[in-house]
Amino acid sequence: MEQPEDMASLSEFDSLAGSIPATKVEITVSCRNLLDKDMFSKSDPLCVMYTQGMENKQWREFGRTEVIDNTLNPDFVRKFIVDYFFEEKQNLRFDLYDVDSKSPDLSKHDFLGQAFCTLGEIVGSPGSRLEKSLTIGAFSLNSRTGKPMPAVSNGSGLWTESLRTTGLEASGGVPGKKCGTIILSAEELSNCRDVATMQFCANKLDKKDFFGKSDPFLVFYRSNEDGTFTICHKTEVVKNTLNPVWQTFSIPVRALCNGDYDRTIKVEVYDWDRDGSHDFIGEFTTSYRELARGQSQFNIYEVVNPKKKMKKKKYVNSGTVTLLSFAVESECTFLDYIKGGTQINFTVAIDFTASNGNPSQSTSLHYMSPYQLNAYALALTAVGEIIQHYDSDKMFPALGFGAKLPPDGRVSHEFPLNGNQENPSCCGIDGILEAYHHSLRTVQLYGPTNFAPVVTHVARNAAAVQDGSQYSVLLIITDGVISDMAQTKEAIVNAAKLPMSIIIIGVGQAEFDGESPPPPDVFPQRLQALGSDPSQKSKDSHPGLCETVWVSRQGVRVRLFAQGGVCQGAYPTPTPQGCGEEAPSHSSSLHPGILRGVGAGRAARDWAPPVSWLQLSHL
Repeated sequence: MEQPEDMASLSEFDSLAGSIPATKVEITVSCRNLLDKDMFSKSDPLCVMYTQGMENKQWREFGRTEVIDNTLNPDFVRKFIVDYFFEEKQNLRFDLYDVDSKSPDLSKHDFLGQAFCTLGEIVGSPGSRLEKSLTIGAFSLNSRTGKPMPAVSNGSGLWTESLRTTGLEASGGVPGKKCGTIILSAEELSNCRDVATMQFCANKLDKKDFFGKSDPFLVFYRSNEDGTFTICHKTEVVKNTLNPVWQTFSIPVRALCNGDYDRTIKVEVYDWDRDGSHDFIGEFTTSYRELARGQSQFNIYEVVNPKKKMKKKKYVNSGTVTLLSFAVESECTFLDYIKGGTQINFTVAIDFTASNGNPSQSTSLHYMSPYQLNAYALALTAVGEIIQHYDSDKMFPALGFGAKLPPDGRVSHEFPLNGNQENPSCCGIDGILEAYHHSLRTVQLYGPTNFAPVVTHVARNAAAVQDGSQYSVLLIITDGVISDMAQTKEAIVNAAKLPMSIIIIGVGQAEFDGESPPPPDVFPQRLQALGSDPSQKSKDSHPGLCETVWVSRQGVRVRLFAQGGVCQGAYPTPTPQGCGEEAPSHSSSLHPGILRGVGAGRAARDWAPPVSWLQLSHL
C-alpha cells in the first residue's frame, strides 16, 4: 500500500554510521480514547512514526502501522524496529489518523492527534513503557480541511513539513487540545533469526452471535517483565463457525518470545463484530517451548473465560484450541549467502533520451567534463564500486535505452553500450564508463523512456539460474518521466518470483512527474494499482520478491551508496494489502535472494505503507 517506504536517510548522519554499534529496539504502539471522527461508527486509526534528522532537523516518515477498523482503543500489531544509540537524542513523532479510504496520501484522512518524544524517553521509562497525551500539534494544517499539510521537497531530495499553524478550527480542535493517549513500549530485540510457522484450529467455541454462530479470531501476546503483555500477532477472522481452522502463519521467533523459549505467550479468542466491539470468548497460555513440541496432547488448550469461571460453578471451558502444525526455519542473512558462494550479477541501464540535453553542451546531464564525472557516471561509479566486490569475474552487462542507433537510425531500448549484441558485458566499472562514453559519441539521443525492455532482459537472465547461486541487480539511471509505466509494472510483476532487485536512480532537477516514479507521496499510489487490479497479477506471481528501490535525488542519494554499501541482509516483505485492510503482523514470505536495499545501519528502513506486489524503499 507498504511499503513501503521512508524515511530516515544516511545523508543525515555521519559517514561512520554503519560502523557505530547499535541496539535494535522494537516499538509497540497502543492508543486509548482517540477522537471519534466517523459519523456512524468509530474511527479506523493508523499511526505514522517520524524520525528527525540530526543536522537539518527535518521530520522524515519512518513507517506506518496497519489500520484497525472501528476502535478508539487500538493495539497495533505492526512494530517499528529502530536502532537505539544511547549517546544520541533521537527525536520521534507519532501522528494518528482516521483512515477514510485506501489511499496512502495522509492528507486524504482525518488527523486525530500527535505526540513527540525521544527514543531514550521510551527506553528509560519504567518497564520501557511511556504514556503521553495526544494533542493537535502546532505544525502546518490545511486551512480548508484542517489536516496536516503533505510533505514538500526542499529541492535537495529531503522531505519536510513547514512549521506554521493555519486554520485549526476545521480539525476539530485547537493547538494543545488533548485527543486521547498514546502508549509506547520498547524492547531490545534478540539476535534470534528463527521464523516459526504454525497453524491452529478450535472446537466447540462459545456461540456469541444472536442470529448465527461466532466469527472467531486469535490474538497472540508475549509477556513482559512487569507482568503486562505486548500484542504480536492476529489471525484472520473465520466467519460463522464454532469450529474454525485458521490459516497457517509465520512469525519471527524474536517477535513471538524474543528468543526466550520459556516466556509466557497468551492467546485470546474473540468473536469478531463489525462495529469493533469484539466479544471476548476466552484465553489460554503457552510458551514457545511447548509449541515446539508440535501437534500432540500437550498442545490442546482449554479456552477459559475467567469471568464465567468465577460466576458458574459447573463451568468447564469455552471450547478448545489445538495446534495443528509447527515448524521453524532459520532466516538467512545476506552474509550467509555470500559465504555460501552466491554471486551478484550487476547490470546497468542508462537513459539515452533527448531530455538529457545535447551531450556536447555543458548543461547536458551526459556532458563529459574533463574535470569531473557527470551525473550518470557518478551514480554508476558509486553503486558499481560496491557491488563489484561480490562478482568474481567483474564482467558487467551495460545497456542503454532511448537512443537511435547507427547506421539506420533504429530506436532501441535495450542496446549494448559496447556494441556487442552477443556479449554486452564490460570489464569492471572502468569498462562500463569507457563503453558509456563511446556510446555517447556514436548514438543519437532520442526517446521515449521505456524501462520494460531492460527489466525483462535482466529478468530473463535471472530466471535461468534460481538455485540460490546467483542474484541479479539491475541499476537504472534516468532523468525522469517513464513512458511505458504500464509495461514496466507488468515486467516487474512477472519478475516477482525471481532473485533480483531493481535500483532506480533519478538524476537532474526533474520533478519526476507524469508517469515516472515521482517522490514518495505519489509513486506508491500509482503502483498500488497492481494490488487492486486482478488483471495485472500473474497466476504465479509472489508479492515483493523482486524489490524495487527508487532513489529520487541522485546528488544526495549517491553518497548513501558510497558510505553505506548495498545488499544488507535477507529482507522479508509484506503480503499484498490495501491501506484500509488490517495487515498481518509479519510477512510469511522469505526468499533466499532477497537483499536489503541500499544503506547501512541507522538508515536501512522498510517503507511501511503497503504497496501491493512490490516493495518500495525510499532511501
